[in-house]
This record gives sequence, C-alpha cells and structure tokens, in this order.
Amino acid sequence: MYVAALAAVPVAGSAADRPNILFLMSDDHAAHALGAYDGRLAKLDPTPALDGLARDGMLFENAFCTNSICTPSRATLLTGQYSHVNRVTTLSGHLEGDRQYVANLIRDAGYQTAMIGKWHLKREPSFDYYCVLPGQGSYFNPVMRESGRPWPDNLRRFSGYDSSHSSDAIVKASIEWLARRDRKRPFFLMHHFKAPHDNFENAERYDFLYEDASVPEPASLWKVPNHGSVSTDGAGTSIGKRNARRNMGHHMFVDPELGAEAYKRTAYQRYLKKYLRTVRGVDDGVARLLAFLEEDGVLDNTVVLYTSDQGFMLGEHDYIDKRWMYEESQRIPLLVRYPGAVAAGSRNDDLVNNTDLAPTLLELAGVTPPSFMQGRSVVPLLKGRRLEDWREATYYRYWMNYAHHDVPAHYGIRTKEFKLIFFYGLPLDAPGARESTTTPGWELYDLRRDPREARNVYGDPAYAEETRRLKHELLRIKAEIGDTDEKYPELMAIRQQHW
Repeated sequence: MYVAALAAVPVAGSAADRPNILFLMSDDHAAHALGAYDGRLAKLDPTPALDGLARDGMLFENAFCTNSICTPSRATLLTGQYSHVNRVTTLSGHLEGDRQYVANLIRDAGYQTAMIGKWHLKREPSFDYYCVLPGQGSYFNPVMRESGRPWPDNLRRFSGYDSSHSSDAIVKASIEWLARRDRKRPFFLMHHFKAPHDNFENAERYDFLYEDASVPEPASLWKVPNHGSVSTDGAGTSIGKRNARRNMGHHMFVDPELGAEAYKRTAYQRYLKKYLRTVRGVDDGVARLLAFLEEDGVLDNTVVLYTSDQGFMLGEHDYIDKRWMYEESQRIPLLVRYPGAVAAGSRNDDLVNNTDLAPTLLELAGVTPPSFMQGRSVVPLLKGRRLEDWREATYYRYWMNYAHHDVPAHYGIRTKEFKLIFFYGLPLDAPGARESTTTPGWELYDLRRDPREARNVYGDPAYAEETRRLKHELLRIKAEIGDTDEKYPELMAIRQQHW
C-alpha cells in the first residue's frame, strides 16, 4: 500500500535549487546535557559547537520522542509513523528498504543520499551510500558495513589516531563522502553518532576532562519522589543502592563497602563525567563537520538539524537510562540552522515529536510528505509562523515491559501543562518484553507547579476534572493515530477496571 503511494508524491522545484541537508543525530543525548538548554550541566560548557547551532538557528523547547528506545525511534524517524504503525515497537524490530521512506523519497527527488554511523534497523540501508555500525557497534576500532559489496559481509575496519574511536570514525567517513560527492547535486547526509550511548567510552584525549569539576546533582537524586505508582516499587536502574540488582555503582566500580550516601555520590560523579566526556567527542565531531562545510563553501546553503533518538535520565529520580515517560527521557534536543530562512537565536515552544522529523526533512527537500505519515512538518514553525491547529498534546508509548532496565510498559500524553501516564505493565505480544507484570497505576503531574515531576497528583480531588479531561484526550489521540489496544483483550480488561 505504502510503496505504491510513493510514486505519486509530488516534488517542488528542481534539485539544483534546493538546499543540502545534514541531519545529525546522537544516541541518548539528553536535552539538559546541552548548554543551550540551560540545565544544571550548562555551567560545565559540555557542548560549545551545538550551542553555536542554537545561536545561529532555532531551538525547540518542547521536542519529544514517542517511544524512548533506540530502534523504534529510528524507525519513526524514517517513516514519520508511530511505533504501532511502522511495526517497530521494540529493539527486536527492523525496517526493510521499501519502508525507509525518507531515504527513498529524497533520493528520488534528485538528492545524493548517505547514511553514516549508527543504524540499528537490521536491514540494508536504502541510501546511495552507507557506512553503518552493525548492531550497537563498538566504541573503539569500530567495524562498519560499507556499501559497494553484498550486505552483510561488506565490512570495513576503522583504526588509527584519527578514527580509533567511533565518533572520530563516523566523522571521518562522513567527510570522506562529502569530499567526493557530486557537487552539481544537493546532498542529504544522515550522520548518526553511536555516542553517548551507555556504556559510555570516550576517546583517550578526554580522559581528564572535568577531572577537577564537581558535577551538579539533581535534587531528586537524593529526595526520590514518591510517584505513587509502580516506579517506586524497585523498578528502574538506580544510581545508588536502591535497586540492589541494577545500579550504577556496580558499573562504575564503586566500593560496595561505602555507606549509601558516599556510594551514590561516587557513582554519580563517575557516571556523569564519563557521559559528558563522551558527549564532548560528539560536539567536537559536529564542529569538524561544520568546519568542513564552511571551507567547502556550502555551510550556509545547508540545513543543519541536530537531535537525539531519545533523552536520557542522568540521576533524576535516582534513575539512569531512558524508557520512562518522565521529562528527561521523553524530551529530545532539536536544533535547526539555516541562515536566511531560520532566524538566528530563535526559539519555539510548540509540542513537536519525532514523527514530525520525516515530513520536515521531505519538505526541506521539496517533497510533499505522503498522507500515510502521521507527523507534521515543522517548516512553518522554522519560518516563525504560529499554527492555530498545531497539536496540544503529544503521545508516548513504551512497549518493552521490564526489559533491560526494569521499566514497566506504559503510555500517556503530555500537554504543555500536564502529563498523564498509565503504567499497565503487561508483556502483550511484543517481542523482547519480559513476562513480568505489575499492578496497573496512573501518574499525573502538574508541570506548571511541578516541572521535575516530584508529586503524583492522580487521585487528588483538586485535579479530578483535569484528570477526566486528560483521559478523554488520551483516548481521542489513541483513536486518531490508531493505537486503540483492541487486539489486546487483557489490556482492554485492565483499562476497564482502572480507567
């Protein structure tokens, strides 16, 4: 159905008149770990190059993912569809070439296309050129699959002073491709860092970065909120000793004989410094790419977009990793630089999500997004327009019940003022989901008064009317996007009981 529809997608203008597009994506880079987002880590100056993109272009203050996990997020990027529609709900999913819509449509519009770095979608990339990590890939001396020979045996190893770390290797591969590209045609390059995905490994030159710094701690590292739901019941990977089975003290080789406070503080400082050192490698890589484009004379005719596949918990709520619908995990950075079209230093507070990225990339390339894409192009927002019919709530669903980091399956919506989450904790039929179940529970946060989500107000009589309204809106959005749960009788029964 979708493949046939692609042939009818109109293209505006000639390829020669359209801008180059450089789409930069990292893995697990939380928005509050960019200086431009002015979070608690900003004083450490973790991202000078990315902050420059924000100064030169637009920063989206309310950008979110719809399923905070790597493979589903990347499938949404290429399809413009929610996980239940593109059928990539868990890490076990894959995306065939004919469903890599963004790549196919932009190539058919006359662009030369390349995908370099982390791929994680298991099938061969549908780009003119690719050089991608197999699976998660290695941080050091990475092997990548490079186009030109039959997939999946087309391996190329990177090593040496300029490419022994994956971030350097991915930058090297991108610059090589940019240097030999056809300059008579516009390019579309998806440059995807592996970093700073856990387990963090930085290049050796960053080993002493932040050595003498004290990384600011979130208040909820110590005063863990009583969410009043499953998230307080041993779920989630802890920084300290709260989760005896899964905590970062183990990973950071903290002396288990330390008291609880010293153990947590030591684990946090080691963990955050390792993360930020890995982030700096990403930022320096972005600086190298931008410098190449500037020397090549095409930087200002190139739309540069930066984002992450999802956010990341950095000690907030005494958690690490992603998956949760809490702010630090759900929120993604989104920066767009395009001089002459996007005002320097501009900001936008509309609710955008990663289903919007595919139609945005298509419109930038002069391609009308196909109707089966569920997101909306943010190009009008980039031009400073306010759209009265823009979404008032963004949907989220995490499917991988208690997999990897003890996070129960859940879904919900976020408006500018509230967040409503339903933890149903059932494995359903999703591959990769464990058989663990949990007592279903609701969480509601008033983000106006409680932006750090420290107090669950679900059940508070003062919020009864707001709760009813948000539940109605949640059901409306689920119906609108086709995620009604009707094929899951067990979940429907739980909904009837707990709604």
